[in-house]
Amino acid sequence: MSLIKKDFIFQEVNKIKGVGTQLSKYLKQKKIEKIKDILLNLPYSETDRSVISKIEKLEVGKIQTLKVNVKKLVFPRVRNLPNKIICEDETGDISIVYFNSREGYLRKIFPINKTLIISGKVNLFRNKLQISNPDYVTSFENKDYVVKNIPKYNLTKGLNEKKYRYISEQVLQNLPIIDDWVDEDFIKKNRILNWNHAIRNLHNSKESKDKNSKSFRRIVFDEICANLLTLSENRKRIRKIKKTKYFKKKISDQIIANLPFKLTESQIEVLNEINTDLKSNKRMFRILQGDVGSGKTIVSLLSIANVIESGYQCAFMGPTEILSNQHFNLAKKIFKNSKIKIEFLTGKIESSKRNEILKNLIKGNIDLLIGTHALFQRGVIFKNLGFVIVDEQHKFGVKQRSDLAKKGGKNCDVLLMSATPIPRTMMMSLYGDMDISKMAQKPSIRKSIITLSKPEKKIDELWPYIKKNINQNNQIFWVCPLIEESQFLDYTSAKRKFGIIFKKFPNKVGLIHGAMSKDEREQILNKFLKKEIFILVSTTVIEVGIDFPDANLIIIENANKFGLAQLHQLRGRVGRGEKQGTCILLFKDGLSENAKKRIKILKGTDDGFLISEADLSLRGFGDLTGFQQSGVKNFRFADPLNHKDLFELAENFILNVGKEINQQKYKFLLKLFDKAEIINMDEN
Repeated sequence: MSLIKKDFIFQEVNKIKGVGTQLSKYLKQKKIEKIKDILLNLPYSETDRSVISKIEKLEVGKIQTLKVNVKKLVFPRVRNLPNKIICEDETGDISIVYFNSREGYLRKIFPINKTLIISGKVNLFRNKLQISNPDYVTSFENKDYVVKNIPKYNLTKGLNEKKYRYISEQVLQNLPIIDDWVDEDFIKKNRILNWNHAIRNLHNSKESKDKNSKSFRRIVFDEICANLLTLSENRKRIRKIKKTKYFKKKISDQIIANLPFKLTESQIEVLNEINTDLKSNKRMFRILQGDVGSGKTIVSLLSIANVIESGYQCAFMGPTEILSNQHFNLAKKIFKNSKIKIEFLTGKIESSKRNEILKNLIKGNIDLLIGTHALFQRGVIFKNLGFVIVDEQHKFGVKQRSDLAKKGGKNCDVLLMSATPIPRTMMMSLYGDMDISKMAQKPSIRKSIITLSKPEKKIDELWPYIKKNINQNNQIFWVCPLIEESQFLDYTSAKRKFGIIFKKFPNKVGLIHGAMSKDEREQILNKFLKKEIFILVSTTVIEVGIDFPDANLIIIENANKFGLAQLHQLRGRVGRGEKQGTCILLFKDGLSENAKKRIKILKGTDDGFLISEADLSLRGFGDLTGFQQSGVKNFRFADPLNHKDLFELAENFILNVGKEINQQKYKFLLKLFDKAEIINMDEN
C-alpha cells in the first residue's frame, strides 16, 4: 500500500494493510470509517507494560510484563481443553493458556528454549499462575515494542489494543507531511504547534489527556476554525441571494395600536431589526434568542403581518401540536380585525381537511400556515412563500438550517426562535451563520416569579398550600427527575409521586413523561389546558414550549440534580398570565457547595442569559446536560469554557487573517472535521 499521497487520510480504512471487511465493520461501530478518523481518535489513557517483573513477584489481576524461557508445549487431544505453554524464569514458572488456537501457530511463536517477552493479565487457576491469551508475545530482541507505556483507546467488540495499535501505528508511520494551513509566525505567536507535530504527539496519551497541552490546543483551534468556516460559508450562500420583495407595515401598526399592553423596548428593538432585514435586498437568516416569557411570539406575528401585507405567504412551525395550536389561537386573536387568512396543519389533520388546505395553499388562498414539522413535507406546496418562522429550533444543526432556508426559494426570509439562552462564549461558534437578536426584557404585565427552597423532609407543609392554590383556580406543575423508581439513584420518580398526590387530590392529577407516546402526552396536556385536571406530575418534558396561563405554581423535586439553565426553563412554565407565579425547589440534606450556589443564583435573578453564563461557569461545558439535550454541544475537542481564548483567537483569525488563506488548505480542514459536505451543498 502506498501511503505517500496527501489525500490518503481521507481514504476508507480498508486501504490500510490488514484491515478487511470484518475489521472495517468493527471500526465503523466506533465511527471510524476513514483513515483521518483514526488520527482523530485520541488515546484516553495508557497501559503500563514498562516494567519486566519476575514470576515470583507477579500480582494477580494486573497486566504485567515478563521475560521468560519456553520450557514445554502441551497440546491436549481432548476436545475443549486449552493449549498450554509452560514458561519459566529463575524464580518460578507460569502457564500461558490459549483457547481455540492452532497448534502450528503456537509452535511458531513459542519455540522451545527461546527467551520471550510476554505481557498480559495475570490470573490464578487451581492455585497456579497463568496468563490466558496474552496481549503480546514477542522475541527478547523486539522487547522495545512491548516494554513501554502503550496508548489506550476507546475500542469496541472485535478490536483489542494490539490490533488497533497495529492499525494506528501504520497510519502514523506513513503519514505524509501536510502543508499547514496556518503560517509559522501565527503558530509561534499563539503558542500552538505545527499540525504535523501536534497530530503525532496526540497519540501519546500524556498529550491527549492534557486539554491545555500545545498539541491538544492545536486540534481544538482547528476544530473551532472548521466550525466557524462552515458557518461563515453557509452565511455567504444564504445572504448573497437577492430578494424582490416589497415591505408594508400598515396592518402591524394597527395591531400594535390596539394591543392591551405596550411592547417592551426589547420587543421594539428586535422588531425593528427583523423589519430592516425584511426591507433588505438580501435574505434574512436570523435567530431570535428570547428569554422565557419575553414575548417572542407577538414579535414574530407582527413581522408576519408585514410580509403578508406585501403579498407573500408565511409559515410558522412549532415543535409540538399543542404549542403550534397555541400559536394558531393567538394568531387568530391578533389578526381578527384583518383579512389575513390562517390555517392549522399537523400530521393528525383528517385527509379531507388536509387536501382542502393544500389546494388553498397552492392557490394562494391561505396567507399564514401554522403547524408542526408537517408544514415542510413534500406535498405541502406554497404559491408564494416569503417568510418561515421556526419556534424552539434548538435541535437544528447547520445542514438542517441550510435546508430550511431553501424551502421558500430565493425569496424566502427565515427567522428561528429559541427560549434556551446560550452563553455569549458559545454564540459565535453555534450561530455564526446567522444574525442574532436577543430579547431578555419581560413585559410589564409579567410579574417576577417568586422562587423558594424547602427541604424535602418538610414536604407535608406543601399539601395545604396546594389545596389553597386549587381553590383559587390555580394549576400546579410537579416535576420529578425520573419516570420510575431506581434502586441506584435516590431520586423521586414521577410515577410514585403521581400515586401519592392522586390519593390526596383524587381525579385532579395527571402524569406525563418521555416514555409515553406523543399522542398520550398531547392528550394529558390538553386535559390540563382545559382544566379537567389541576396538578400535572411530570418529568422535564414540560421544560420548553408550553403555555398554560393558569399554571402559577411549580414544585421541582431534587432541584439540586438539575442545572441552572434547566431549572430556569422549568420555572418559566408558570406565571405566564396576570397572576403571580411561584417556584418551590425541594432538596435533600447534604447539598454540595455548587448546588447551594445554583439555588442561591436562581432565587436572586430571573435573567436567563445571566443564569446560562453562571451555569457554564459552575458546571463546565462537558456537564451542561440541558445544552447537550438541546443539541448545543457539537464539539469533539473544544470546550467553550476551558478554551475560551481559542474561540476568540479562531474568530479573529477567520474574520481577519484567514481571508488570505489558500482555499485548498481550507478544504483540507473542512474535510478533516466532516464539514466539507455542508459547504459544498447544492444551492439550487
